[in-house]
Amino acid sequence: MRIENSFIPVRGVGETTERRLWENGVTHWDEFDGSVVGSTLAERIETFIEEGRTHLKRGDISPFAEALPAASRWRCYENVSDETCFLDIETTGLDATCEDVTTVSLYRDGDTTTFVKDRDLTAARLERELGESALLVTFNGQRFDVPFLETCFDVSIDVPHVDLMYPCKKLGLDGGLKAIEREIGIDRDRPELSGRDAVRLWHEYESGDEGALETLVEYNRADTRNMEPLMEHVADRLHEDVFEAATAGD
Repeated sequence: MRIENSFIPVRGVGETTERRLWENGVTHWDEFDGSVVGSTLAERIETFIEEGRTHLKRGDISPFAEALPAASRWRCYENVSDETCFLDIETTGLDATCEDVTTVSLYRDGDTTTFVKDRDLTAARLERELGESALLVTFNGQRFDVPFLETCFDVSIDVPHVDLMYPCKKLGLDGGLKAIEREIGIDRDRPELSGRDAVRLWHEYESGDEGALETLVEYNRADTRNMEPLMEHVADRLHEDVFEAATAGD
């Protein structure tokens, strides 16, 4: 599904109204027919489509991400998949006011970049990398990764954001990232490692074990790489459940 198939960012259009539009053959902005809805709502939708085309020409999907519920922001992905940044962080604990970020990995268009505390992990580097991305994808990043980075580095992360935890819940995929990976068949090299191990590995590195840092970085990088097939899985399944189910009779 692309943004151009969506109408729920419009004020007054919920999932029921959107489904009615789809069932009446209005599956894309190009096909909009105001007779399916009332005149007031039709005006709003027409304005939304006109402004939406302008945003998309500029490559700006932020108005759509802001208007969509967290569990529906996956709809933005197909439009900007090549410019999507998958992000994951490791920390020394859970409290951003007194703990540190140890590594940050970003995966975009087939390449992974990892920044390490006291080496190259800085606010300027984070802002530059994220500024080159059209969409940010995390797992539980809305509650953890993003606010942690904003607190520790005094940065404002305003890239449109898909937190995969919410659409996963919509599909009945519960638990952490690694549990969901196992459930849908995504493999990783070191499945036994956990967030607690990430804290231990950092302390071992601080005590002089360079190999511990290598293991930590690979663990962090695997989280970001594995989010891409998870994003694809989520988008495909929700497309079937939400869009194809409504248009099956067309």
